[in-house]
Amino acid sequence: MTDAERNILVVVHARRDDTVAAAQRVVSALREAGARPVLSVEDRQELGDALAPVGPVATLGADVPVEDVELAIVLGGDGTILRAAELVREGIAPVLGINMGHVGFLAEIEADDMDYAVRRAITRDYAVEERLALQVRVKDASDEILYDTWALNEATVEKASRERMLEVVIEIDGRPLSSFGCDGVVVSTPTGSTAYNFSAGGPVIWPTVEAIAVVPLSAHALFAKPLVVGPEHAVAIEVLERTNGTGVLWCDGRRSHDLPPGARVVVRRSDKPVRLARLHPAAFTDRLVRKFRLPVEGWRGPATLTAGVIGQAP
Repeated sequence: MTDAERNILVVVHARRDDTVAAAQRVVSALREAGARPVLSVEDRQELGDALAPVGPVATLGADVPVEDVELAIVLGGDGTILRAAELVREGIAPVLGINMGHVGFLAEIEADDMDYAVRRAITRDYAVEERLALQVRVKDASDEILYDTWALNEATVEKASRERMLEVVIEIDGRPLSSFGCDGVVVSTPTGSTAYNFSAGGPVIWPTVEAIAVVPLSAHALFAKPLVVGPEHAVAIEVLERTNGTGVLWCDGRRSHDLPPGARVVVRRSDKPVRLARLHPAAFTDRLVRKFRLPVEGWRGPATLTAGVIGQAP
């Protein structure tokens, strides 16, 4: 692909003035560098005429197939980054997140450094990090696949009615482990361990650890603790026939499917990871400290490290 044919997707949280202004700057920078800015159909509709002053942009799918997208630059928070990962799922483009939200745990850089990040993207000065993703399937009693999707953060089986409880049985590699009533079950990747899994009391898993966490939600059982299994294992959650009501499957909070009694959700490692563009080789410990504002005052550390290294992490 020549530089004249470079297609860079810009994914925007288009309902905020600051992200719209940021989109204008990014699109202008891409055009000036000879790259072709691309927007999804949804973002084009949301932005309306806001990008008219910076010139025309291509539309993903209509003008540019996803396979021809080199990189996705995301302006928003974690939700927008998850949407970008969904948009480029069938291609090979990595996702570069510029945090315009609050926590922005998946983002690579903050909004103040946006111009710097775009320059690095234009010169292809970034590394690509592959993150474990989940294949998620809903099956019926005859093992027929009713729904097939994926998740970067987590797949969650939840009760559909607030007043009712789900009756489920957890299975690992085709063997039953335990059954109980609960509000739901979260099956998380290391990337999602700081999201819903974290809020539900699950463990924080370093991105370099290939593992899958299983966390029951408000379970009525003695053995209903968080589990961590290797990525080669398959986790299944069956909604038992005795359940008085229905459940619902949510993947990354974006894709859902109803679960009647008897439905079975099978989660395993996807053979296609999600690719993230990284500008800095920052330690995950520093990211945790920075994003969650963890107290580290008084830390002396090894003599080889300079003072304030955590606060200085990009």
